[in-house]
Amino acid sequence: MRQVNVLIISILTLQLSFSQINEIGVFAGGSNFIGDVGATDYISPKQAAFGGIYKWNRSARHSYRISMIFTELEGMDIESDDPRRQQRGYSFYNSMFEISAGMEFTFLDFNLHTGEPVATPYLYSGISFARHDNYYFDNGNLISENSKSWAVGIPMVLGFKARLIDKFIIGLEVGARYTFTDEIDGSIPDADFRESFRFGNINNNDWYVFSGLTLTYTFGENPCYCVE
Repeated sequence: MRQVNVLIISILTLQLSFSQINEIGVFAGGSNFIGDVGATDYISPKQAAFGGIYKWNRSARHSYRISMIFTELEGMDIESDDPRRQQRGYSFYNSMFEISAGMEFTFLDFNLHTGEPVATPYLYSGISFARHDNYYFDNGNLISENSKSWAVGIPMVLGFKARLIDKFIIGLEVGARYTFTDEIDGSIPDADFRESFRFGNINNNDWYVFSGLTLTYTFGENPCYCVE
C-alpha cells in the first residue's frame, strides 16, 4: 500500500511539474548606483548589466521568478550635480553578482494560450542577494580590503511585457534595489578597525538600479487557469 501511495504522489508531482508554463531567457541592459559617491540620478545606466531569468507562471496574473545578473557598478563624483561631491572627486568601480527571487504580478491577464495578442504592465518584488567587493577611501584613493560581502536588498521593479512571436516574450523593465548595507561604494569599510575612514550620510543605505530588456522563451504544457 505504501508503494502505491508513493507511486500516486510521484505521478501527481510529475503531472503538476509539466502542467505549468515555464519561461527562461536573458536580461540585457545597464546599471547605475545611488549612494554616497557619484551622481544620484534614479535612471541613468552607466555600465552594462546582463544575466539570466526564469519564471514559473502560476496563473494568468502572477508568476514566481528568479534571476541572476552581473554588472560593474560605477560612481563618479564629477558626474554629480552636488558641487561638494564634484570638488571631492571620488570615484569607484565594483563588480557585482546578484541573485533575486520573488513574485511578479501583472496588471492584466497574461494568458499565452488564447492565440490572441497579449501584453501587460507588471510589478516584481521579492529579495535579492548581491555579492560585491569591499573597499575604503584613504586620502581620496580607493583601497581594496581584499574581501567580499553579500548585500541583502529588496527589488522594486516596474515593467511592460508582450508576446513577440509564438513562444517568445519581450519585456522592458526598470528595477531599483534598496539594500541593507552602505558598503558598496566604500563609504563605510567592512572592517571595524577602519571605522575612521567612514564618510557620507551613514543613515542612508545604498541603492542600485537595473534598466533593460528581457527576452524569454516559453515551454511546457498549457496550464489550466481554473476558477474554483
